[in-house]
Amino acid sequence: MNWPGRKVLVTGADGFIGSHLAERLVALGADVRAFCFYNSNRSMGWLDGAEPAVKKSLDVRLGDIRDARFVEEACKGVDTVFHLAALIAIPYSYHAPESFVDTNVKGTLNILEGARRAGCRRVIQTSTSEVYGTPSVLPIRETHPLQGQSPYSASKIAADKLCEAYHCSFGLPVVTLRPFNTYGPRQSTRAVLPTLLVQLLAGKKEVKLGRLDPKRDLTFVADTVEGFIRAGVNPGVEGETIQLGTGRAVSIGELFDAACRVLGRQAGVVQETQRIRPEESEVMALLSDPSKAKALLKWEPKVELEEGLQRTASWLEKHMGLYDPDRYHV
Repeated sequence: MNWPGRKVLVTGADGFIGSHLAERLVALGADVRAFCFYNSNRSMGWLDGAEPAVKKSLDVRLGDIRDARFVEEACKGVDTVFHLAALIAIPYSYHAPESFVDTNVKGTLNILEGARRAGCRRVIQTSTSEVYGTPSVLPIRETHPLQGQSPYSASKIAADKLCEAYHCSFGLPVVTLRPFNTYGPRQSTRAVLPTLLVQLLAGKKEVKLGRLDPKRDLTFVADTVEGFIRAGVNPGVEGETIQLGTGRAVSIGELFDAACRVLGRQAGVVQETQRIRPEESEVMALLSDPSKAKALLKWEPKVELEEGLQRTASWLEKHMGLYDPDRYHV
């Protein structure tokens, strides 16, 4: 992969997947411009803990994806744009839907316009498997109809459609990647896996969760990042939407049991009403068909769930001070 010296922009570089991607691109020799959310402490989020050599090599831009002029400036001189900046917490989208439209829809529009004006070679849009809603058929293929069952998923559908429109209308070289439930080190407890792992690591005998029957296709973050890397360089994928998933789904209940086995813990589950989505908003099953990613990107996930659980738990155990096992995070 010809990354050395290539100028890339990573929006959301301060976040979970974005920080892993930025570090990986630096390791590959890319010239990385890290777009992080503005704050007065000049924090780069998860990149604050990166190796000194990595931080020194980053061109950090603290700003806001909702500011069109700032985004346009960040796109100048860039070859490849990896767009990961987004609001992603589904329960929060019930309380603040306008924030999701501003960030996920208008923010994506700003990236598309900035990249178009800057003449960027490729834009990689980050979608989500949540755009399918509860599917009518499994496994899910990229051609499955989209269904907005939460304000979050609706905002991501709109963002994906803007990418489609900019490719069709202006020939913008956009690739839309659709990860299925990425997990791993640095993920917040707004996601179910770190939520249950943190409670188990804290020694809880009763772990508080929501519904146990929804099924999810869990992809380790290193595998997801590899998919992004390949989407940035593989030829002939402009205009495509490509899923990144394992083709294996487990229920939340089965995931809890697997986590207990990996950690050697015995615990029960208490289902809390506040952790349960509205009935019509819950997505009951997400299971990918990864064949398109294999064909177009030569990508296949390598980390099995059990190994990923162990690697995630080991990281969380070393960073328990960053998490509160007694609090539900919307």
